[in-house]
Amino acid sequence: MIKYSKLKKSRALQRERRHHRVRNKVEGSAERPRLAVFRSIKNIEGQIIDDAAGRTLVGLSSLTAEMKDFKADGKNWRVQQAHAAGKLLGEKAKAQGISTVVFDRGGYRYHGRVKAFADGAREGGLEF
Repeated sequence: MIKYSKLKKSRALQRERRHHRVRNKVEGSAERPRLAVFRSIKNIEGQIIDDAAGRTLVGLSSLTAEMKDFKADGKNWRVQQAHAAGKLLGEKAKAQGISTVVFDRGGYRYHGRVKAFADGAREGGLEF
């Protein structure tokens, strides 16, 4: 069992509370599904979800086979990775006929990797 310090535990709880506040305001539908982002220490994941049907329409992680060939160098390789993942997710969604989404930042600040993911998704053809 992993023991968390009080600081880590409180940060996780704060993010969870922020996410619940965001989720109360943001809901995906069949016409305009929700683009949910999850950020871990090394990786980033995105899913396009139809909340009315309770189905994930498109999903992508930086760990998937499509992202295996991605190589980035420099100090901000995680930001570059997030941008590439967002762009690939946008292209996959476009191929399935999804053009507009509602962005769910998952309780994270719209900054850094989350912003890069969103910019990549816009570059891939999504509107939000």
